[in-house]
Amino acid sequence: MIYTVTLNPSIDYVVFLEDYRTGALNRSTATAKFAGGKGINVSRVLNTLGVSSVALGFTGGFPGRFIEHQLESAGIQTDFIAVDEDTRINIKLKSHEETEINASGPTISEAQLQSLLQRIEQTTSEDIVVLAGSVPTSLPQSTYVDIAEIVRKTGAQLVVDAEKGLMEGILPYRPLFVKPNQHELEEMFDVQIDSDQDVVAYATKLIERGAQAVLVSLGGAGAIYVDDTQAFKVNAPKGRVVNTVGAGDSTVAGMLASLVEQLPIEARLKLAIASGSATAFNDDLAERQTIQSLQSNVSVTPINKEG
Repeated sequence: MIYTVTLNPSIDYVVFLEDYRTGALNRSTATAKFAGGKGINVSRVLNTLGVSSVALGFTGGFPGRFIEHQLESAGIQTDFIAVDEDTRINIKLKSHEETEINASGPTISEAQLQSLLQRIEQTTSEDIVVLAGSVPTSLPQSTYVDIAEIVRKTGAQLVVDAEKGLMEGILPYRPLFVKPNQHELEEMFDVQIDSDQDVVAYATKLIERGAQAVLVSLGGAGAIYVDDTQAFKVNAPKGRVVNTVGAGDSTVAGMLASLVEQLPIEARLKLAIASGSATAFNDDLAERQTIQSLQSNVSVTPINKEG
């Protein structure tokens, strides 16, 4: 089973406007509400691809109940720990540009954290645990490492999509794959990356630090995949980008689904990038038909790791 961990989920309240102006009355043309958070996004796209997962994390109040209802209505299993304060509501303004307003989220107690850790202790070597997103300020920054320590004991595999400090702490635990974007990779090594060969070189350093594989997302330019023996450039399909929220999470979901299906590496990468692109071209997360249609427009080219 795949378990996605979202420590600070949200309702994503999406507001569409013809022309957003600060300091003025703005009227929306449409609104939508979605269960949000990086791990939850992964579970939602996995569900779209026909792959089961269990969404873990913390929920509270009426926003938390909304999230649980939305996921369960879609057929996604949940096992959230209840917290005392309300789950956050994030606002996504979509006009000529995208503007995001993210709330801080509820306070999580030590007892509530321990309840989540005990749930993860029940995983086995047949499971994958996905750590995605940030750690709330009410939790220790060591939370991801604490989870990784538990997973090492249970034998489950780790997948990580998180910011620099959180990802670096997980590398010694041999994650199945990590998914930084180019900017995050630059931050990790305090460099400017100017070429595909640079991406391969610094991704290889993450392999040397413990990652089994690295998938570096490059936005509209696609992605570069590196493991200990091979590297590939994956070109993204062309299309009109209308939504950047969740594209990276969708890429992770596509990669996970392809691992479950035991596809060859080129097919894995095509599914991963098609899933991310299908979200980027949609107002919400990827739809299955779009993912399937985009796969034929994704090209995968080997890169010489020796450069």
